[in-house]
Amino acid sequence: MPVALTDTFIKNSTKHTGRPSGDKHSDGGGLYLHVTGSGKYWRVNYRFSGKQKTLALGTYPAVSLKMAREGRDAAKEQLAQGVDPSTAKQEAKHAAKLAAANTYEAIAREFHAIKTTGWSAAHANKWLRMNEMYLFPPLGRKPIDEIKAKDVLAALRKVEAKGILSTAQDLQQMAGQVFRYAVQTGRIEQNPVPDLRGALTPHVAQHFAAVIDPVQVGGLLRAIDGYTGQPTTRTALQFAALTFQRPGNIRALKWAWVDFNNAMVTVPAQEMKRTISGKVNGRAHLIPLASQAVEALQKLLPLTQRSAYVFPSVRTADRPMSEGTMNAALRRLDFGTDDHVSHGFRAMARTMLAERIPGIDPEMVEAQLGHGKSGPLGSAYDRAEFLAQRRVMMQTWADYLDQLRRGAEVIPLKMA
Repeated sequence: MPVALTDTFIKNSTKHTGRPSGDKHSDGGGLYLHVTGSGKYWRVNYRFSGKQKTLALGTYPAVSLKMAREGRDAAKEQLAQGVDPSTAKQEAKHAAKLAAANTYEAIAREFHAIKTTGWSAAHANKWLRMNEMYLFPPLGRKPIDEIKAKDVLAALRKVEAKGILSTAQDLQQMAGQVFRYAVQTGRIEQNPVPDLRGALTPHVAQHFAAVIDPVQVGGLLRAIDGYTGQPTTRTALQFAALTFQRPGNIRALKWAWVDFNNAMVTVPAQEMKRTISGKVNGRAHLIPLASQAVEALQKLLPLTQRSAYVFPSVRTADRPMSEGTMNAALRRLDFGTDDHVSHGFRAMARTMLAERIPGIDPEMVEAQLGHGKSGPLGSAYDRAEFLAQRRVMMQTWADYLDQLRRGAEVIPLKMA
């Protein structure tokens, strides 16, 4: 009858025989401690379907004597039920591995990796960053088939509590994408996110602040002309008013894109706010320049022509103007975020061209704004044959701004 092992014996046991396989110390019921030169291993010998088999229970001291005995007893229970303990252990390992691969975070990252090839870099980075900040901490480690609608809502409520309602709604949409992908790949049967429709506090989108009253626009233009800060910043604001391009495109404008002879700026497709397909396959964005815009750039040329950028950073010519520079300048001119922001020049032009200058086709304005056009016409208004009309529109707009700047009588103009 073998003597049961003790904690003291196990702790002090070492390999002392000359057998390469090491020493085996029985504890009864098939359990034994296998001591080798590299460690101490718990094993259980048993018979299943007439065959002698061995089950590994782990190493000492990570697995104590008590834990090893519990493992032996559990194996006996499985044998009594006709289950092979080794097979059951392999299946449990596989299930754990599968569960780890089917967590919300694992599936979200898998979905992100697939979609990244078709998303813009900015959207792909934002999508993953927002998940990492707000959804992975509460949901990331949970198996996705165990996550209920109430769990997603609890995560979104925490974001709502911070007062960022638009972010909460964006996250709800992102979570819905992940769960829908999990349904499509057979991980779950149903997407719980649609059940949250109407559960979040509504977010009312606010438009960018913009001055659209003619008299106020005249005051804004005069204030910009009198700006005493960096001349590059002043010209950037003037150029924004004259061309109503996205602030990001203005900041990133390069001298290589400016054609003074033809009064044209050509922004490569990959620099525009478009899908990856649009960046790769789309046409360049053409910006006809009024004579006032050409003059503004010509005056700036001696100051920044050593940089690739028309509006370089004041700190280094290797980078464009920082994102907040134009808005900071507008604040210095007493135009706060509730009055007018750099993006507001687009709304200003879009509104006033429609209301103050009769005869302008709205599609021409959309083309100048760089908005993509769906349908069979596609980006037809970016084609060269439409440039003549757009040139007239841009010169009419610039002349109208001059009239407002002078404080002249404000009357609707007709496009020539």
